[in-house]
Amino acid sequence: MHKRIENIKYAVVTVSDSRYNNLIMGKDVSDVSGNLLKKELNAEIYTIIPDNKNMIKGIIEHITESFDVDCIVLTGGTGIAKRDVTVDALKEIIEKEIDGFKILFQKLSYEEVGFSSMLSRAMAGIYKGKIIYALPGSVNACKTALKIIKEETGHILGHIREG
Repeated sequence: MHKRIENIKYAVVTVSDSRYNNLIMGKDVSDVSGNLLKKELNAEIYTIIPDNKNMIKGIIEHITESFDVDCIVLTGGTGIAKRDVTVDALKEIIEKEIDGFKILFQKLSYEEVGFSSMLSRAMAGIYKGKIIYALPGSVNACKTALKIIKEETGHILGHIREG
């Protein structure tokens, strides 16, 4: 029996060119999805980065090496547009994919939005003992994913830490 980990420490990263550009230009940044995740997961670490593979890999490495977190949740960049590179970046660094997350997320999304759920490349994986989730940027998709994340992250961490 795997021990469910409690008191999980989260980091939230919003991946968005437009939000990042507004941030560096000193403009108001409306990040409803990122703020929802930050609030619901009680994340102490939150940042916004552009849709850039090197920045995505770099922020994962930075958070993993510099902060005491168990899980990093990214929102944005999981679609099929040319600039949607979050999943591509993560696939270059994660050690194991958690395929069941994508399957379950797509099932729940299909129940909510129908066939357009097939456009999401949401995923989860393990990197240096941490769970990495990549979610779409829409608020409804983040709400759907939170159901899974809140329920299963402690269980997954139990498996990871047990070896």
